[in-house]
Amino acid sequence: MRITGGQWRSRRLVGPSRNMPLRPTPDALRERAFAILGERLPNARFLDLFAGTGAVGIEALSRGAATAVFVDDHPAATRLIRRNLAQLDDAESRSRVVTRPAARALQALARRGERFDLVWADPPFDRWHLGLEALAAVAAGGLIDATGLMMLEYPERSDFDRFPPALEVRRQISCGASSLVMLGVVDAGSGF
Repeated sequence: MRITGGQWRSRRLVGPSRNMPLRPTPDALRERAFAILGERLPNARFLDLFAGTGAVGIEALSRGAATAVFVDDHPAATRLIRRNLAQLDDAESRSRVVTRPAARALQALARRGERFDLVWADPPFDRWHLGLEALAAVAAGGLIDATGLMMLEYPERSDFDRFPPALEVRRQISCGASSLVMLGVVDAGSGF
């Protein structure tokens, strides 16, 4: 597992141990998605839900995001995220790691009035609907800027075809067993 672009390009990250139930986002999918996000990344506020190893949020920081908040409910995962952040110059000072279920973390972030430009949800594939629910909560809670973009990673062979009414599909990409849909808030303009 490596960072695919930006200031820390080609740096290796520590992956999960065999007993950790994590499935990191494939490097190729991250690279394709972040190439699409390109101009949106400089100075962006990035939210990484179901963060696992932290690779996605770290990729955002490497490519110019101003800040990243990493959310995962597994203490072993958040320890791994902190370990990966610690090996990169200034990453820790631009990051916050939250050990809490996504729904509770989103409620706390909304209470504090936080807003993000980019939100990525990569839930466990056997519970991918949690990511969709989290992104609906992001939109409903006012956590995303009007022109912000939300990404949902899900298994390529999923049985869903509808999204919450407040969200509209802006782009979809697939890579191996993983797919990614980019969603915006309805009537907010596509930015693409």
